[in-house]
Amino acid sequence: MPSEPGDTGERGREPLHILDPKAVRRWSRLCADALGRARAEIDALNVFPVPDGDTGTNLHLTMLSAAEALDALPGDADAETTWRTLAHGALLGARGNSGVIVSQALRGMAEVLKHAKGGGSDLRKGLAKAAEMARNAVARPVEGTVLSVLSEVARAVEGASEELAEVAGKAAAAARGALGRTTGQLDVLARNGVVDAGAAGLTIIVESLAAVITDSYVDRYDVPAPTSGFEKPETAQAPGYEVMYLLDAGDSAVAALRDELDRLGDSLVVVGGDGLWNVHVHVDDAGAAIEAGMRAGRPYRVKVVYLEAPARPHRAGDGRGVVAVAAGDGIAGLFEQAGAVVVRREPGSSPSLEAVLAAIRQAGTEVVVLPNDTGVNAVAGAAAEIAREEGVVVSVLPTKATVQGLAALAVHDPLRRFDDDVVAMTDTAGHTRHGHVWVADREAMTSAGMCRPGDVLGVIDGDVALIGTSVEDTAVEITSRMLSVSSELVTLITGVDAGTRLTRAVKDHLDAVRPDIETLIYKGDQGGYPLLIGIE
Repeated sequence: MPSEPGDTGERGREPLHILDPKAVRRWSRLCADALGRARAEIDALNVFPVPDGDTGTNLHLTMLSAAEALDALPGDADAETTWRTLAHGALLGARGNSGVIVSQALRGMAEVLKHAKGGGSDLRKGLAKAAEMARNAVARPVEGTVLSVLSEVARAVEGASEELAEVAGKAAAAARGALGRTTGQLDVLARNGVVDAGAAGLTIIVESLAAVITDSYVDRYDVPAPTSGFEKPETAQAPGYEVMYLLDAGDSAVAALRDELDRLGDSLVVVGGDGLWNVHVHVDDAGAAIEAGMRAGRPYRVKVVYLEAPARPHRAGDGRGVVAVAAGDGIAGLFEQAGAVVVRREPGSSPSLEAVLAAIRQAGTEVVVLPNDTGVNAVAGAAAEIAREEGVVVSVLPTKATVQGLAALAVHDPLRRFDDDVVAMTDTAGHTRHGHVWVADREAMTSAGMCRPGDVLGVIDGDVALIGTSVEDTAVEITSRMLSVSSELVTLITGVDAGTRLTRAVKDHLDAVRPDIETLIYKGDQGGYPLLIGIE
């Protein structure tokens, strides 16, 4: 029989009377290990909300993230730090519908136990809070799922004594009993002769907690096998995508996001707090779900998965290709002349996920994507995830500006190994400073001070570096500030309303102070920005 994580291998200890930080660490690691051993069996039960066969894997990865977060703490971390880290690690690593719900349940326990001694009454309150917070996180709760098991566990321990071991034992027994009843609570489970997959994983988590508290371990936790053959649920109109992302946003913005996502799809779970959230939803329009997150705050670690991949065959183009996102016909033409498949967007907006995905499919079987704007990264990353599901090798470069994308494309070599090409393009983009000039249309506080409508702003690497009154003078000044002794090439891209005086002023200045530098001028026709500047 293997020792549980953090143990010395000794047996015969007395049951714990306090769930202390060391016990929490052992519990998290035992959960991760036990779910890892049961992963395939739980995956085989997965028919709700969609039969994608990954619930066991998702729960394993969720608890593994929590365990690894705790492993990184110093050995003497206190209860508050330990419980906060457990919840935060699970939130960051939560995968799938069940993983996200379990992460919120752990957050509920942490809310109670981080400021408690960890005795039996504290665990009772923690389990009750876990059930409450998990249910509140789900837009449309369904019985016969992990929520049902959490609720039955909370009810079962209400009458337990103050002894920690008794509370844990009753919780484990209640979870196991509730798991068996899920088959009769949800029609799709009954038709397939299975218990709920998420509930099976949660049962192992609760039983692992009891094992740590009572010092009573088993080699393997039981996962009820299906009693009949797999029958795909009759949900032909189910949403086509699973969308997940982490989100930096305030409470009020998340409340509006919940309403918007609930209208877009189903299986909606939003968990977290204190400005960090984990969002999970099934939708037909993945791009709309991501764009909703962008309106609410800053989405990242975006993951999009086909829920019906076999029914959505797509044939990618052949060979190596590059996809570039461009704002402005002139900029689009520059990328097209260099051989990229171009996705057009309006200034200040992001392209649709479907447009980026279609471009990746057209570009080839090995594709580099150039977002060329930080606001496009989430959509580009999501499209890349879908393309990878279809077998395309995709790398999204962190290009923050048009000039970085053009610099990266200039060193693209389809004859190199793909990984080597990606490294070369990324390195070139990273060594390209970017700036632009624009005219303020409202009063605002910037990193260079307060600006007012009509002021000319000079931006370097994303920050306002100068507030001026003349477009030409501002352009000359920020170009000068961007130069270094190693600068070799300056690229100027003019906007739709820019005249020849603007580029002539910058070119004349460069010829006077740095005649060794090559200057390239292109007509970009972008709106909003009279001049884009790149320096390599």
